[in-house]
Amino acid sequence: MLSTTQIVLLVIAAIVLIVAWRKGGLLKLAKYVGETNVELKKCNWPSTDELKSSTVLVMVSVIFIGFLTFGIDWLFAQVVQALM
Repeated sequence: MLSTTQIVLLVIAAIVLIVAWRKGGLLKLAKYVGETNVELKKCNWPSTDELKSSTVLVMVSVIFIGFLTFGIDWLFAQVVQALM
């Protein structure tokens, strides 16, 4: 059995769909999804090997930047501590 909240949400969803149908919104949405599908088929997706190597490169870069940030922060903390 549906609760009152679920019934209200279903009625609101039905009203939204009816309004969208009358204003042509559903047709526009269907056209948009179709055009998006066509454009995605034109994309040149990376191979598995390219994807793996790019992922490793990103991970190594993030680790390097993390250590660099840590090092600079530590150095500034030492300088500030020495000045105090």
